[in-house]
Amino acid sequence: MTQPTSDTSSAAKWMLILAWVCLFGLLILVFGDLLDEQENPNQAPMSVMRGQQVEIRLEQNRQGHYVVSGTINGRPVVFLIDTGATSVAIPAHLADELSLPRGRSAYAATANGNVRITLTEIASLTIGEITLHNVEANINPGMQSDQILLGMSALKQLEFTQRGETLILRTL
Repeated sequence: MTQPTSDTSSAAKWMLILAWVCLFGLLILVFGDLLDEQENPNQAPMSVMRGQQVEIRLEQNRQGHYVVSGTINGRPVVFLIDTGATSVAIPAHLADELSLPRGRSAYAATANGNVRITLTEIASLTIGEITLHNVEANINPGMQSDQILLGMSALKQLEFTQRGETLILRTL
């Protein structure tokens, strides 16, 4: 019986390591998508026509929040529905890539205290087939996440109802 050469056993070890790395990479991709789906179960919101109204039904995420994908000025974003926010609040690090004009400065009372914000206006905001125009918003340097708080300056242009774990948005 002949013993494998060190070149053969070394190649076999590297092949085994490569196979494990590929397997872990695949698992990360699969579980990453599952975690994204749990954080934002409304990545592709479906729109339904109800007479003249457009209706979208959103599911709660695992934390009980309504998170939904949409666009601002044609660029993809993720919204966190926040009925307690007076206006749409955008993290400062996203403002330039969303092509937002900067207006005057103001102060806002937030959950983290008073913060100096910059007022702006969103030319176009979409969720599914719902499109809103000229939405008042603010650029908030205190926000660190990539989620945009969809506050009442946008929601007041819609009819919304919560039933169980579903939030229904309808055009007026």
